[in-house]
Amino acid sequence: MNRRSFLRSAGIGSVTALGALPTLAQNGTPEIVTGETDAATQRGLASLARSQTVAGSWDDAQGPNLAITGLAALALMAGGHHPARGTHGRCVSKALDFFLTRGHADPPGYLHGGSDIDNHGQMYEHGFGTLFLAELSGMLPTGERQRRLRDLLERAIGITLRSQNPDGGWRYLPRVSDADVSVTVAQLMALRAARNAGIFVPKGTIDKAVDYIRACQLPDGGFRYIKGVDAGGSAFPRSAAALVGLYSAGIYDDPATRRTLRYLQQSPPDSRRNGRDPRVERYYYYAHYYAALAMWTAGGSAWSTWFPAIRDDLLLRARTGPANLWNDFSHGPAYGTAMACIILQLPNNYLPILQK
Repeated sequence: MNRRSFLRSAGIGSVTALGALPTLAQNGTPEIVTGETDAATQRGLASLARSQTVAGSWDDAQGPNLAITGLAALALMAGGHHPARGTHGRCVSKALDFFLTRGHADPPGYLHGGSDIDNHGQMYEHGFGTLFLAELSGMLPTGERQRRLRDLLERAIGITLRSQNPDGGWRYLPRVSDADVSVTVAQLMALRAARNAGIFVPKGTIDKAVDYIRACQLPDGGFRYIKGVDAGGSAFPRSAAALVGLYSAGIYDDPATRRTLRYLQQSPPDSRRNGRDPRVERYYYYAHYYAALAMWTAGGSAWSTWFPAIRDDLLLRARTGPANLWNDFSHGPAYGTAMACIILQLPNNYLPILQK
């Protein structure tokens, strides 16, 4: 029985009925998830449920944002909440409704909220939105809903495949003119999740994306933003994303991934030691979402050392932030809270994308 079937048949996700679920590390031993961790996470999920719009979206300052909507729904799913299951299952279902209303945009299957004035976020919306649809696929209680989701997911993947540029990457809009490593990773994760859900993804597409990411690596193990452009050098946020991109392509242990893992481990999360530099804060939740996913995939001492550090840093931010929640420097509280809750619930291992 696969994980999707197990979750549906066992009814896992009914958190109210089952109480706090035990969390296990990848080796089956109890994970260090404190009572404060669980309480903060539950407050975060409740806040996300309250802030969802009537239409089913989560918004930023510009209006409906499908990246934030997808991430918020994934945060709820990471806690075991699915349509018809769990305290917040209805919120996940409403998020899907919102995506279905946006699935007939021009071109069909292009997932974006339409409010991003500078267009810099549209393919991020498409990537994270497609990831949400792929992760939800197979978890719906009715065949008709699953059919509609599958149809939209296939259309969305078609947009992604057609917009890959000749170097193998993606950029802000669905066209083949240019690329950067950050948007490329967002698409690659969505492609991995879609393939896990049974959607055909050509091997050549993945291979070209890997080539693009590899071409952005610098000698220190970190990554530049754009292939062939050295301005700015390596940076922690995009390097964490790049490592997850390689892992998503099934490249778990080679010289490139080992160098990047070492590069990331030089900057463990600890805002008390490092201060809260605005240049870092702007990408804090993005960076640590990817860093935590990378450490989870790496496993072993990388994960067992990293998780307590990011857990404690997020708890500190929750204690000192507005309403004991998380607020992102650029994109607001729904985005920051969704990212924080995904990170803190990684030990649950509920999202299919977490499976190797």
